[in-house]
Amino acid sequence: MSVISPEQHGAKAHSDGGWDSNEPGYVPVQTRDARFTSFEHDDFPEVKGIEGDWKLTPIARVKPLLDGTLDGSPYAYLVTEAVGASVDWIDRTDARIGSAGTPEDRGSANAWSGFERALSITLTSKEHVDLVLSRSGLGTAARAAHTIITARPNSRGTVILRSSGDAQLAENVEIIVEDGADLTVVSVQEWSDSATQLASHFAQVGRNARLKHIVVTLGGSVVRLNPSVHLSGEGADGDLFGLYFADAGQHFEQRVYLHHKAENTKGRVNYKGALQGEGAHTVWVGDVLIGPKAAGTDSYEQNRNLVLSEGTRADSIPNLEIETGDILGAGHASATGRFDDEQLFYLQARGITEAEARRLVVIGFLSEIVQKIGNTELETHLHAAIEAELSTGSAA
Repeated sequence: MSVISPEQHGAKAHSDGGWDSNEPGYVPVQTRDARFTSFEHDDFPEVKGIEGDWKLTPIARVKPLLDGTLDGSPYAYLVTEAVGASVDWIDRTDARIGSAGTPEDRGSANAWSGFERALSITLTSKEHVDLVLSRSGLGTAARAAHTIITARPNSRGTVILRSSGDAQLAENVEIIVEDGADLTVVSVQEWSDSATQLASHFAQVGRNARLKHIVVTLGGSVVRLNPSVHLSGEGADGDLFGLYFADAGQHFEQRVYLHHKAENTKGRVNYKGALQGEGAHTVWVGDVLIGPKAAGTDSYEQNRNLVLSEGTRADSIPNLEIETGDILGAGHASATGRFDDEQLFYLQARGITEAEARRLVVIGFLSEIVQKIGNTELETHLHAAIEAELSTGSAA
């Protein structure tokens, strides 16, 4: 399996472009797509926490996942039966593995090196099907996992990945949306308070295909989940949504990459988060790249954060690169703030208490993302989970 030379982009010395390199004749990485990639853990430099991609992450809390030996054996899971969908363990040698992307960081490469077999989910139904796969109690030992989701041509379906309980998990998820397929992937993190997770999602979206990718993070000590979606076929659509609610001491991080590679592609990125409690920290970095062959692109990304108490921190960094002048439109936005006083006043003027008014504002703010899922049972569960988060904050 071929990899890019680790010296090609100076990966041994840096991971964020190397603009401060003193090496004679050095040319830094200048576009998001030019970052160093490799399947090999040792090709990446040691993470020290000063690198651009890691400086906002609590490295000490995820060190075992970056450099430790990982248990890559298959794990137990529960799955709903769905006609036109199958779930199987496959060998590392399967041709599909590695077809959606290549690790861009040391944690992802460690997970890639560590897994024994991959969990394969395949959709073939031309009628929409829902498949729910749940895993819980992975344990407290450091573990590696690999999942590959394939939507065959013109298939329709939703795949929901639900995670809970204890875990120290480094994993990669590959998503292949073949021509004409319409796939929704929902990743729900409701880990225990001590769990840590480093995850990379790689997606390739084919001609006239559509991917709706939704990340919901409500539990865990440190959860860093990075989706990387490539609209590789002409007319491809990519909708990337996210919802997170961080409590005291929790660190939730997502670094989203949307790459418009082909002509006439459309992309929407919308992540929303809420924070409450001392030390609650969220990080959102959104990279959108419109490539030189992506004429006719229509793209927009945004991130909104609602701060509910003192002592929290929300980092939000949108980035947009455009390599062609022939686009329909592109833009980005970011905002972090407290409650809208006008909304609270409006509700209180109609006899609603301040506490109830605040609850309604938060529920309304986050419900926009929940409603994108399209699975009534999960949407109901998430509304209740958000209510529980708010109740915990009120009690505190």
